[in-house]
Amino acid sequence: MNDTREGAPPGPREHRWSRRLVLWAAVLTLANVLADVAIGSPMMVLPQLLDDFDTDQAAWLNASAMLAGAIWSPLLAKCSDIFGKRRTLIATLVLACAGALVCFAAPNVWIFLAGRLLQGAAFAAVFITVALARQIAAPVVAMALVGLVTSGSSVVGIIEPFLMKPVIDAFGHRSVFAAAALLAAAAALCVRALIPESPVRGTGRVDTAGALLLGGGLGAVLAYISLGRDFGWLSGGMLVLIAAGAAALAGWAVLALRVDEPVIDLRALSRPILLTLLALVLAAGSFRSMLQLTGIIAQVPPGLGLGYGLGEGEAVAVLLAVPNLGIVVGGTLSGWAAGRFGPAPPLLGGIAVGTAATFTMLAGVSVLPVAIACGALVGVAAGAIGASGYNLATGLAAPERQGTIAGVVSVVLALGSVVFTFAGGEVLKATQVPGLPADGAPVSSAAGVHLYVGMAGALFLLAAVPAAVLVQNRPDAPDGPESPRHTEKAPAPPR
Repeated sequence: MNDTREGAPPGPREHRWSRRLVLWAAVLTLANVLADVAIGSPMMVLPQLLDDFDTDQAAWLNASAMLAGAIWSPLLAKCSDIFGKRRTLIATLVLACAGALVCFAAPNVWIFLAGRLLQGAAFAAVFITVALARQIAAPVVAMALVGLVTSGSSVVGIIEPFLMKPVIDAFGHRSVFAAAALLAAAAALCVRALIPESPVRGTGRVDTAGALLLGGGLGAVLAYISLGRDFGWLSGGMLVLIAAGAAALAGWAVLALRVDEPVIDLRALSRPILLTLLALVLAAGSFRSMLQLTGIIAQVPPGLGLGYGLGEGEAVAVLLAVPNLGIVVGGTLSGWAAGRFGPAPPLLGGIAVGTAATFTMLAGVSVLPVAIACGALVGVAAGAIGASGYNLATGLAAPERQGTIAGVVSVVLALGSVVFTFAGGEVLKATQVPGLPADGAPVSSAAGVHLYVGMAGALFLLAAVPAAVLVQNRPDAPDGPESPRHTEKAPAPPR
């Protein structure tokens, strides 16, 4: 069921790269930059925010936008399929702008968290731009475009601290929210003026109850995983939170099997889509774990004699920057490769690169040049896995469901990241060396660090299994931009 509304042409808009498509790529990347700024910038001023609100709940301030993103995602994904990707993207950016303004003016922590709830809608910008890219360009071009828009925003991770520090110094720490609001407004205006609407729409209605149950359940479960260590896994509040999350997810599953048009149609999740999601949750957990570990060992001076440590002034800045460059390279190259060989091979290739880099990091934890090379390669793997995952999953879905499936991919990537980075953190916590703080923070033993790396490598190896199955059963490679042999979707199952 689909239609083309309000004069939208019934097919891809762009068949080859042009100045117009480059402009579209820049605008969509700008929209994705907002997600990074919305989630990351406040962490630059976290101590000042804690002092502002006279609270010690850093965990809530840190995780609130990501958790809000999990709540918003199912609703916005379904809306994008029914009402149009461009229209929903604009609404998402407006919500994020409003949330940033609320945070900017918040007189207390509760109003601040309400603002973060709105600002978390920016999380949806990533998968909406993916779905939009798939429908405003021909398949081969669209896959390269997805690689650019999903990875290009990582450049912000390199330059953001240098850009924001003068702003914070001049206008105060809350200026990060003013900057986020301006960026959201600019992105919304650019999308409104320059990006065409998606030509394919679904029909029907939004299952609001299902979206709220799914989003609320995911948010509660992720909150438990993210915050349980700080508030106590068996504390009353945390137990209520995980119980409510489990009940909401169970209620959503029952509802999804009963209604005609659920927010995510479980019956339409084919075996290839499920294999893709399995590979992504494992791979995302692995590369996010490794990026987290890089940040940790970068702060440990080698002179502590622990058998690892890389903290040596400016070299640490390089170590933290190269993964972001790797993400841009990996995402761009995998998008190009997906247009020629299909998205499954670059997904497996990204996992293979990540596996090799992770196990090499067993030596790199104490050798800075090796660590820098491994960090860059893990970034390449992350960029390739993210872009290929979006391309593969949306290509397997019916066009009128591509927004929903892209949203599922985003949630799966976030779920894998949260669960496995938490598990890695617990490994380091369990192997702490008493009495040897680095910059005031406790450090783990070399055995704990090596166990952490081995766990991440094992996750990559597990992710390679479903990815290899997808490569073995992939459709023929496209012959060109309009190849009839390149199918964007598998036949939808009968309803």
